[in-house]
Amino acid sequence: MKSTAGSAEYSQPRIGDYLRENKLEAEDNARVYSRPTMLEKEGDGAKVGEGYHSVRTRERRAEDDLLERILSPDNLNAAYEQVKRNKGSHGVDGMTVKQLLPYLCTHGKELSDSILGGTYKPQPVRRVEIPKPDGGVRLLGIPTVVDRVVQQAVAQVLSPIYEKKFSNSSYGFRPERSAQQAIEQSRTYINEGYTWAVDIDLEKYFDTVNQDKLIRIMSLDIKDGRVISLIRKFLVSGVMTNGVVIETEEGLVQGGNISPLLSNIMLHELDCELEKRGLRFSRYADDCNIYVKSSKAAERVMKSITRFIEEDLKLKVNQNKSTVDRPWNLKFLGFSFYYSHKKGEYSIRVHEKPIKKFKSKLKELTGRSNGMSMDVRLLKLKRAIQGWVNYFRLADMKTLAKQLDEWVRRRVRMVIWKTWKRIRTRYTSLLRLGLDKSEAWQYAKTRKGYWRISSSPILHRTITNKILEKRGLVSISDIYLKR
Repeated sequence: MKSTAGSAEYSQPRIGDYLRENKLEAEDNARVYSRPTMLEKEGDGAKVGEGYHSVRTRERRAEDDLLERILSPDNLNAAYEQVKRNKGSHGVDGMTVKQLLPYLCTHGKELSDSILGGTYKPQPVRRVEIPKPDGGVRLLGIPTVVDRVVQQAVAQVLSPIYEKKFSNSSYGFRPERSAQQAIEQSRTYINEGYTWAVDIDLEKYFDTVNQDKLIRIMSLDIKDGRVISLIRKFLVSGVMTNGVVIETEEGLVQGGNISPLLSNIMLHELDCELEKRGLRFSRYADDCNIYVKSSKAAERVMKSITRFIEEDLKLKVNQNKSTVDRPWNLKFLGFSFYYSHKKGEYSIRVHEKPIKKFKSKLKELTGRSNGMSMDVRLLKLKRAIQGWVNYFRLADMKTLAKQLDEWVRRRVRMVIWKTWKRIRTRYTSLLRLGLDKSEAWQYAKTRKGYWRISSSPILHRTITNKILEKRGLVSISDIYLKR
């Protein structure tokens, strides 16, 4: 197989030249991936008069032909489309998503043949460090765009197999499941009387997954050894840092297309153990809260589950962050809980930490010296506000939304006042907004600081909420109430 390192020489052609009826095609009208699917070869469903042994033979053949299903034209084209939608940065070879299609049109069959023949070798991932809000860094790995297509193709075929097995209490990175559903399930447990929580934090989970353990677990369900071998290649492909390739003998690449599925497969063992014990829990990826009725039961569960995780799953529990406490004292997926006397039950609220982080983001966007134009500033504010409210829409935050709105409007008024700068500019601007000459002149000459003047009655009278809304500032309260 040719290296993708020289991909930069390919220019991006028009997509229409290669996509026909949502299928990738080369210029000679041949499919990029021309191998027939398993269903095309075997048909769909049992045939009339087909006996039990014939059906089982066909099912075993289907299990053995899993790699052919992964490399089917429909599946690979769907994988390419998903990678294109995800966009993302380049890998170690420098090939971008825009350069991916012409490369696949030229080398698609060669790529497919190398995977079938067992000669395909994923390239190392590119190491990227993302700062964490509470300090430290999160290590991400960015595969090449070609490897992302292959990973996505594998994930699309394996996901339906494991979705039938996964626990109903698992919500992370699964179709039609969300963090909000995990929180709603937690609230249900709390209102049923399970008012003690065991909050288990897995230390550097993605970096410490035992690869041999994961492969053994997958081998129980995946009978096509070629697929298992392909997944193993992804696990040991290595990481490139500062031009040096480091071997990866443990862990998953946090950032690969198949990593969320592999993560859930590993932690499904934990789900099974919790269900076997009859415990109530809610898990989103590696964030897991277990709910019990007493502090003694919580301490007992913490001790026994920690032992299971470390001895059976070969993972590490962070003893400093794992804790036993009341759910309303904990942060789970950015949410927490409180008792609503009005409703007579426990309800959902936004935890203090994401509020603080959100205000820090808004403060950055409304900084006096960041050099943004007002149009760009308001557009970024809109995106940040909409994203935050949409995530926390489940929480009760009518009062919080109102307080945040007042604070944001004050920040924007401060920015506007600073952009006026000169006394003459302030004077004419205040006149235009309806002040008389004496008041306009008095406030134009003020020596009060920007933050102090932003809360003055004069700016509230002139730069009104309606003017800010017309200018493009969105209301947190309006978005929340319309959810």
